[in-house]
Amino acid sequence: MNPYQKKRRWKFFLLFFAIVIGGASVFYSDFFVKKMEREESTQFKLWVKVNEQRMKMYDNEQFIDVFEIIQKNTKMDVIITKKDGSIYLWDGLDSTKTLYRSDEKRTYDSLYFVRQLDKMKIQHQPVAMQGIDGEKLTAYYKDSFILTQLRFFPYIQLGVIALFLLTAYVAFSSARRVEQDQVWVGMAKETAHQLGTPISSLMAWVELIKSRFNAEEDPLIAEMENDVYRLEIIADRFSKIGSKPILEDHVVFLVVEKFVTYFKARASDKIKFALNGDKQVRALLSVPLFDWVVENLLKNAANAIDNEGTITIAIVENLAKEEVFIDVTDTGRGIARSKFDAVFQPGYTTRKRGWGLGLSLTKRIIENFHNGHIFVKESELGKGTTFRIVLKSSITYESTSNTGLPRVG
Repeated sequence: MNPYQKKRRWKFFLLFFAIVIGGASVFYSDFFVKKMEREESTQFKLWVKVNEQRMKMYDNEQFIDVFEIIQKNTKMDVIITKKDGSIYLWDGLDSTKTLYRSDEKRTYDSLYFVRQLDKMKIQHQPVAMQGIDGEKLTAYYKDSFILTQLRFFPYIQLGVIALFLLTAYVAFSSARRVEQDQVWVGMAKETAHQLGTPISSLMAWVELIKSRFNAEEDPLIAEMENDVYRLEIIADRFSKIGSKPILEDHVVFLVVEKFVTYFKARASDKIKFALNGDKQVRALLSVPLFDWVVENLLKNAANAIDNEGTITIAIVENLAKEEVFIDVTDTGRGIARSKFDAVFQPGYTTRKRGWGLGLSLTKRIIENFHNGHIFVKESELGKGTTFRIVLKSSITYESTSNTGLPRVG
């Protein structure tokens, strides 16, 4: 199991653990909410009975005080309506929403009480009661403010905890990433420094061989020079890690063609290479870094081909979106659709001796330094894979057979 898969397992485990804790918290709070609902329902029924008796014995001063004491201990938001639905009495609601006329009759803020009554009808079933002289009344009530708060409390609590954990995760991840980047930058620059001396020596040895054996035109010496030059580029790449690369305007086809020519001479004879597409489209590139991208894609394509096969590089310009598409297609083993995103994760590899950093580095170079995108365009197991690079085009020149004037691509 590669490190990426282990890391993903831990994430799933932590997510499952968080869901269990959250579920337990909601379940425990729901238990108390239901218990309070039962208690409030009991209090409401007691309130109804007390007021029924109070209405029956409204002229008996001996029991009025007792009823008032009981009623105060069962304070609730209640509305009592008559048979026709009009408000008869209320208790516990906003007292400023009622007015007294000169004849001591109460008038109500109809909109406020209608809204309160609608809430009560939604929350609980009404209870029938009898008023003075056996008048049929209906009593409604709504949840207390504490019960309402308790009902939403676990969700607010989970939201706050989730926000805290997310903030902590982002902060620690950023700090760890910065620390890792500093380590990698230091190692890269030290590697470039260490490579400098032997590369200089190799360049001197090649020149000495050319002069001593009069081998200026020898193709083997030329290939040795190409390899030494390649080492020099690699050392330059490592020395520039951690610094912002300089992007320059280049013809994309020529940059890709130059590296494909170098790579083809060092690849298996059973692998055929094809490069086609627009030879005029231009883009802003850091050639040393972009060569690294092409190198990683070609190496992966070559490793995916078991015996004979073909690697095709196609360069196409999308004029409508002012973009350049670079498709690298192989006839290798292919990639499962579920792994399309995973192949760009650090540590993901299908080779026993692979580090799993090539495509991760490629994605970072394209997206962070060239403001582009790279993704698996299509793949089929046993038939091959196509990776697509999307870059912003700069200036595309028309063929000299036309006006010869540049056009914005």
